[in-house]
Amino acid sequence: MRDNHYEKDAIKNLGQLKRLNKGLFDSFSDFDAKVFAEGALPSRVKELIAVGCAHVTRCPYCIDFHVQKARKAGATEEEIAESVFVAVAMSAGASMAHACVTIDSLSELKQGD
Repeated sequence: MRDNHYEKDAIKNLGQLKRLNKGLFDSFSDFDAKVFAEGALPSRVKELIAVGCAHVTRCPYCIDFHVQKARKAGATEEEIAESVFVAVAMSAGASMAHACVTIDSLSELKQGD
């Protein structure tokens, strides 16, 4: 078993995925390209959003890829760091919201006593 599940060169395995289902792979690639193209939001902003989302989804490949793309799109290190903190806040906020389920569970237990 590997010590690290996210070896940088493992991304090369996407080629095998494409060979297994080229149609779906190409559809995803086309969609992804359209999403990140200039639009109502500039590419720089989209890449900063992607950096934050990559932290929430915990994908090291996406973090690495979108940090590089954000820098190429003109994002500063400070903007990238701030997008990470937004992601951290969103993750923490979700945990706080789920705490309401804990309180409900505790309330139900008290009612059963």
